[in-house]
Amino acid sequence: MLDELFELQAELNRRIGFDPGALREHLDPQAAGTWLNNYIAAASSELEELRNCTFWKHWCSEAKQGRRFELHDLQNARVEVIDLLFFWISMAQCLGLNAEDVCRLYRQKLAVNHQRQDGDYSMKSKTEEDNKQIGL
Repeated sequence: MLDELFELQAELNRRIGFDPGALREHLDPQAAGTWLNNYIAAASSELEELRNCTFWKHWCSEAKQGRRFELHDLQNARVEVIDLLFFWISMAQCLGLNAEDVCRLYRQKLAVNHQRQDGDYSMKSKTEEDNKQIGL
């Protein structure tokens, strides 16, 4: 199913001038970085739109009523999450990743996250050494 989403997103991206297949065949760091930053900015905007589906402002009347962070627009929140998925897939494609690559990397990172939870994980002692073993 993830393969299908990556294919559909690649089709949409080609319509706007970004060809994930061509970038995967020949990774151009400048083009990849340009498109990646475009999608980072877009995803950042979508995150704000998602947050606006809650009463997040501590000074709003809903927060003063004890309703801070209450989800008040479920339908739009769901759409914003899907918008994030569009940009997330595009960002993965900017890095030359396909659906299979994402699943492989996810499983490896998941194992690291479980190891961190099994251990004495703390922000103070955190390093990225355990992430360096993750790779295609």
